[in-house]
Amino acid sequence: MANATRLHAIRSRRVITPQGELDATIVIEDEIITAVHPNAHTDSRFSHLPTEDLGNLALLPGLIDAHTHINEPGRTEWEGFVTATRAAAAGGFTTVVDMPLNCLPETTSVSSLEIKREAAPGKALIDYALWGGCVDGNQQHLEPLARAGVPGYKSFLVYPGCDGFTSIDRANLERALPHIAATGLPLLVHAELDPPIEAAVRHLNATGADWRRHDTWLASRPDQAELDAIAMLIDLCRQYRFRLHIVHLSTAQALPMIAAAKREGLPLTVETCPHYLHLAAETIPDNGVLYKCAPPIRSESNRELLWQALIAGTIDLVATDHSPCPPELKRLTATQLGEEPGRFDEAWGGIASLSTALPVFWTEAISRGCTLSQLAQWFSAAPATLVGISAKVGSIEVGKYANLVAFDPDATFTVTPNVLHYRHKLSPYMGEQLLGSVRGTWLRGEPVFTRTEDIDVFAVTPRGREYLLSCLS
Repeated sequence: MANATRLHAIRSRRVITPQGELDATIVIEDEIITAVHPNAHTDSRFSHLPTEDLGNLALLPGLIDAHTHINEPGRTEWEGFVTATRAAAAGGFTTVVDMPLNCLPETTSVSSLEIKREAAPGKALIDYALWGGCVDGNQQHLEPLARAGVPGYKSFLVYPGCDGFTSIDRANLERALPHIAATGLPLLVHAELDPPIEAAVRHLNATGADWRRHDTWLASRPDQAELDAIAMLIDLCRQYRFRLHIVHLSTAQALPMIAAAKREGLPLTVETCPHYLHLAAETIPDNGVLYKCAPPIRSESNRELLWQALIAGTIDLVATDHSPCPPELKRLTATQLGEEPGRFDEAWGGIASLSTALPVFWTEAISRGCTLSQLAQWFSAAPATLVGISAKVGSIEVGKYANLVAFDPDATFTVTPNVLHYRHKLSPYMGEQLLGSVRGTWLRGEPVFTRTEDIDVFAVTPRGREYLLSCLS
């Protein structure tokens, strides 16, 4: 006997839709939104439906993080599907897309992709997709990876921190680009080049710079490294007409060339991260290795220019770059004889942020007059388009999955370990008071996370599944 259809509704006076903010009821049939009815509280047709009334809580489309490091299999002690997706659900995310470099084996072939896939079932609380890797010498694997369902590829132009995922130079990138262009999938690039970095590090070491200072780390990753890389990538995009996506843009100096490339009509998109939009180099303390990321957090004036570019559309979306690690890799304390804690050159570069990304962002966004509709564009609609899943998710519309987030944009809270649901409770935001609180997250119509009276409750049964995006026959 077939399962009975489940029909229910969620109501909010602040439903964030592509048409704007509505007082509306969302009708859900099994996994799908079947109706969005404005002012439905006055409509007797819905009186028989089981309805959850959110009152004045905003109802957003489920957030999509296009830049997550899950690390399983191989480095599950850093982060795994269980902890990463719990943290994501608590942060309002209903889809994460995993980067291919920190797992073992790295996701650079169909065989390694299948190993990755075998590690995930029954663990993910929310949905996910898996980027493939474009590395030195794997061009023969790129089209098979597309046929196997990856939504695109990730490359590094500098050493990524993991030996098995090689950086790629221009010559090898040019061998790969015809294959990538043939798939129509995006290439996501960590856009820094080595020569400016190497020159800066030589100078810093020659002058006895103190590596416990963020100023030294910042000087070691100069803007020029990003500028040279982005200029090269735009040139290649012009030549090969592949979909280029710049990940975690940190330097505002690149914005004029990015804007010019977009005006030219090149298929270029750009992301930045909540930490670049919230933090500033001037306030990072000595030994503050929890703030280490690459590219680095830059100045207050740089941050303001990034905000202007996001609002203007030069930057397309916001992604977390959730990059966790065990505490010992952050070099917070000396773990063996002879180690010097707090050195930026030795600490793992990455900020874990899935649980806090939305309030970190909203704390800054509201002070700049941004709206919840803009937030939904930057965290849902634009990432869905990049990943190729916008037919199913990314907005509250009829026919799409009922991936939803109840968000209190006016609530404040202090970051403490109990709100960080990823594996290792490390955060540069610890102790900060932030604005905006996720009160509930639904995956395809079913609650996966609820926060009531500061008690966090998660779904017992993980229902997350992978998006398969085969684009080649």
